[in-house]
Amino acid sequence: MKVGIIGASGYGGVELIRNLYQHPNVSLELLVSSSTQGEQLTAQFPHLHGILALPLDGFDENEIRSQVDILFFTTPAGVAKELAPSFVEKGIQCIDLSGDFRLKRGSLYKEWYKDTPAPKEYLDLATYGLPELYRDKIGKSTFISNPGCYPTAALLGMAPVLQSGLVNFSMPLIIDGKTGVSGAGRKPAKGMMFSEANENTKAYKLGGHRHVPEMEQIAADISGMDSPVIFNPHLVPMTRGILCTIYIQLHETIKHGEVNQLYENFYQDDYFVRVRTENNLPATKDVYGTNFCDIGISIDQRTNVLSVISVIDNLTKGAATQAIQNMNLVNGWNEQTGLDVVPVYP
Repeated sequence: MKVGIIGASGYGGVELIRNLYQHPNVSLELLVSSSTQGEQLTAQFPHLHGILALPLDGFDENEIRSQVDILFFTTPAGVAKELAPSFVEKGIQCIDLSGDFRLKRGSLYKEWYKDTPAPKEYLDLATYGLPELYRDKIGKSTFISNPGCYPTAALLGMAPVLQSGLVNFSMPLIIDGKTGVSGAGRKPAKGMMFSEANENTKAYKLGGHRHVPEMEQIAADISGMDSPVIFNPHLVPMTRGILCTIYIQLHETIKHGEVNQLYENFYQDDYFVRVRTENNLPATKDVYGTNFCDIGISIDQRTNVLSVISVIDNLTKGAATQAIQNMNLVNGWNEQTGLDVVPVYP
C-alpha cells in the first residue's frame, strides 16, 4: 500500500520514515513539509543519503489523494483537525499523531489546547489507538488518533491494576514523568539548547500539561471510575526516552508476587509490553529505538502504595512505531510487521 506523511521534517516524521522504509507491505510515496517544501529529504536528514531520495513537497490535497492509501499526520496540534476530515471522507486511512482527535469532549480540547476543537462527528469517529487496550476497535477503524507519549507510558503502566478492583479511587493517580529533549520537537526553543538542557533537570507545566485530560479520559474508561490524575513532567538531559513513575493507593494489602502475576496475565498476549520480574526495574535504554514498553512494579507494604515504573522511547512507542502498529491492525497485518527489532544498547 502507498503511504504519505504530512509533517515529515520533524523527529516523529523521520522516525516514521525510518520504520516504514523497512516495512514489507508499504511503500513511501509522498512526504509533505510546509516549512521545508522544495528541499530534498537528505538536506534535512543527511543520515538517509543513499537510502531514500524523495522531495519534501508542499500541501496539495488533490495530489495527496491521488498518490496514497494511508496518510500519517505528524503535525503540531491544530493542523490535523483542519486537514484530516476531507481525507477520511475519501476513504483514505488516516493516523493522526497529534492530539487533535484524542479528547472526545470538544470542551476539554478548547480548555487544554486553547483552540477550537475538531467537529464532534470526527471526534466520535476517531478511534483511540492504544493497541494493547483497544485492539479490536482499531482493527475495525480506518481513522486512528495515536496516543500521546506520556499517556502511552502511564496508561500501559496503570491499566492492569485499574481493572483489578484493588485501587483506592478516593486518592488521585500520581504520575511523575521524565522525558528527553526530543519530546519538545525539532524547532529551536529556549531551554532546549545544549548549554541549558545539558547537566540540568527541570520540571515544567505542572498542573497544566495537555496530556492530563487524555490520561483521565482513558483511565476512567479502563476502570469505570472517575480517576483524577496529578501529572508532573520533567525534562532530563538525554535525547530520547520516557520514564514514568506512577503511584497508586491500594485499598487492600497484596503481595508483590500477586501484583506481578496480575500484570503478566494482563499482558500475556502483548508482544510489545514486557513485564519485569521482582526487583528488576526497567530503564529507558532498555527500549531505545523500539516499540517496546517495559514495566516494573514495587509495593510499599507500610503505606500500601503501588509504584509502577513504565519506560518507552517517546519517538517510537510514544509516536511513530505505535502509529505503525495501529496501521498493521487496521489492515489485518501481524502487529509486529516492520517493528520486530532489538533495542539499541548502550
